[in-house]
Amino acid sequence: MRRAPAAAADTATATATASAVAAVAEERFSRATGAGLDPHEYRWVTAGPALADGWAEAFAAMGRRHLARAERAASALSEGGHLQVAARWFHFATLGPDPRGRAQARAAGEADAAMGRALALLEPGARRIEGPSFAGWLRGPADAAATVVVVPGLDSGKEEFHAVTRALLDRGLTVFAMDGPGQGVLAPHSTLRPDYERVVAGVVDALGVDRVGLIGLSLGGWYAARSAALEPRVAAVATVSGPLRLDWDGLPPVLRELLARRVGGAERARAFTGRVDLSGVAPDIACPLLVVDGGRDVIPGVVNGAGLAALAPRGEYLLVPHGEHLLGNAHPHWLARTADWLAEALTAPGRP
Repeated sequence: MRRAPAAAADTATATATASAVAAVAEERFSRATGAGLDPHEYRWVTAGPALADGWAEAFAAMGRRHLARAERAASALSEGGHLQVAARWFHFATLGPDPRGRAQARAAGEADAAMGRALALLEPGARRIEGPSFAGWLRGPADAAATVVVVPGLDSGKEEFHAVTRALLDRGLTVFAMDGPGQGVLAPHSTLRPDYERVVAGVVDALGVDRVGLIGLSLGGWYAARSAALEPRVAAVATVSGPLRLDWDGLPPVLRELLARRVGGAERARAFTGRVDLSGVAPDIACPLLVVDGGRDVIPGVVNGAGLAALAPRGEYLLVPHGEHLLGNAHPHWLARTADWLAEALTAPGRP
């Protein structure tokens, strides 16, 4: 029996969609595992029938599996660990190529709630700090010599960069992992904004400190470097996979679509992208700057950070040749070094 033309078209569309999702899943493998998702669970979720109900639903379902494990845990340590992992799965549920607003918004809230429950068990001293344009967790010793703010990027959030936060905490620093406008738990009811230095200024005010370090990841690298140029209380900054500038016409369609969703439409996204250029402000970054790039992080329309390091008066450049975007596949080659660099830049005698 011959298949009806409409049915054949539907099958072809479904096959193409499945292939596109599979490609995205593979492209994000190092990002996901670098963020702490188990590679075997990730392969199970993305390579099998679990994605039939959509990316957000499949990843959130794995998050709920870890919530169930937390309920059955025999110790607070185990319970907190499962809750942390659940938070990461819920966060990655918001990053799918099949955007379903309600499912992704619900997952962002579940990520935030799971992280809060985990910290209540594992780090009772952690404090929730919020303002009009940010929300996050302040962790680490109250008498630390310095505070570092972890700045997420286009579609990342405070639940993603666990390894970065842990590396900084292990060096005795206080760490504020945050969501800003259009990020994480704030994404469902706000949009990205280019004047992120105002957000950072509000964070510094809320933290009640005289100075902070920043580490910005992906688009967060642009936010962090721009803030260092325009907010004088930034005392050191590191960028990881951050752009020097973006070219809207050169960006892949999937990235333009993501920007449009996060900014509030294609025209706003084009205008936002036009602001992403550090060439003019980089010479005003007076504090120490470390730029970390991956040699395999090649995205059309994105100019990586070597030029930023060259333009900044105190810029340093670290290129990891085999590093992919966010360098989740290369932690041993940059993470400890970057955490040491930030600690030294912020706490060494004679530093401003």
